Amino acid sequence: MADSTASSPLRPVPSQEDRPVYVIGGGPGGLAAAYALRAQGVRAVVLEKSDRVGASWRRHYDRLHLHTTRRLSALPGLAMPRAFGRWVSRDNVVRYLEKYAEHHQLEIVTGVEVSRIERTGDSWLLHATGGRELTGSAVVVATGHNHTPRVPDWPGRDAYSGELLHAGDYRDPAPYAGRDVLVVGVGNTGAEIAVDLVDGGAGRVRLAVRTAPHIVRRSTAGWAAQFTGILVRRLPVRLVDTLAGPMAKVSVPDLSAQGLPRPGTGLYSRVKEGSIPVQDVGLIDAVRKGRVEVVAAVEGFEEGKVVLTDGTRIGPDAVIAATGYERALEGMVGHLGVLDERGRPVVHGGRTPENAPGLYFTGFTNPISGMFRELALDAQKIAKAVARAAGRTRTKD
Repeated sequence: MADSTASSPLRPVPSQEDRPVYVIGGGPGGLAAAYALRAQGVRAVVLEKSDRVGASWRRHYDRLHLHTTRRLSALPGLAMPRAFGRWVSRDNVVRYLEKYAEHHQLEIVTGVEVSRIERTGDSWLLHATGGRELTGSAVVVATGHNHTPRVPDWPGRDAYSGELLHAGDYRDPAPYAGRDVLVVGVGNTGAEIAVDLVDGGAGRVRLAVRTAPHIVRRSTAGWAAQFTGILVRRLPVRLVDTLAGPMAKVSVPDLSAQGLPRPGTGLYSRVKEGSIPVQDVGLIDAVRKGRVEVVAAVEGFEEGKVVLTDGTRIGPDAVIAATGYERALEGMVGHLGVLDERGRPVVHGGRTPENAPGLYFTGFTNPISGMFRELALDAQKIAKAVARAAGRTRTKD
């Protein structure tokens, strides 16, 4: 039975004849990989640093729902319940991950954080909490895209006496009722938090934007944006950019007068650079009605004020930085030469670096076709690659 609710002691280090595959991270990517590996007859042990699975999902703000459909967000081997609805809430995602671990009886060890991975002979040595050293036949790194909150080192930030928090610490709008709030960053998180604040009674909400985003309707006449993302993913970038322009003009109003002009670069070109379109969950309407005011990007802090790039100085009661996360893989695998200049793994899914055979990564991309869907596909690719390398044949679960 999987231990998904409390810390458990590590089992003895396995012998060389029974080296498991260690999966680092008990989120959706790690759990999916563990199940897929076991379905291939490979023992997989999930190492999770927190005391429960799905830790990052438990920390997300209350309003959050998947922007991908329930049917296309299920992990291998277990459908999401119809009762969750089409757009699954954060709480139901957590329930699903707990059920997934229990249903598949995954081998999960909680309270263990891996700090460094090294290649030793034909095995992998993991340095973990409490001086533990674990030997595995292969390693799947699934610590997630949203690992460590990133707040820009704005000039004057450390001396700012106002309330400044990362979006990862935002839960609900109640503490901001009647207050003046600046949300920095117009990705999906910043956009949704801004809408949550105005719906929750904030006195004034401003949204600081550096680069105008592509905005798409989450669903149009029942057709989810995810479906389009899946269809176009393999098409040439230039073709998708060309097709997306006219579609946006039809489905999304021009918000230039409100400070959100249409982007000058193509939608899919931006995706390839790591910028996923903003799926509208109320932002368009809020901006059109002036409930969310778009302002210039933040330049820094000075004398208790926020300085914007257009020279404007504003004095919000609170600043919420929806400025993304760091993958924070350098300490764990940076010495292996498997990261690019931006700290991203050079391979993912079933591929493994030539100089690091047996090391796999999942969950470090932000695909237009849906994160959960790609995690499920990656899990199966990883499991097949590991089984193939071990010379095993698929066994029934």
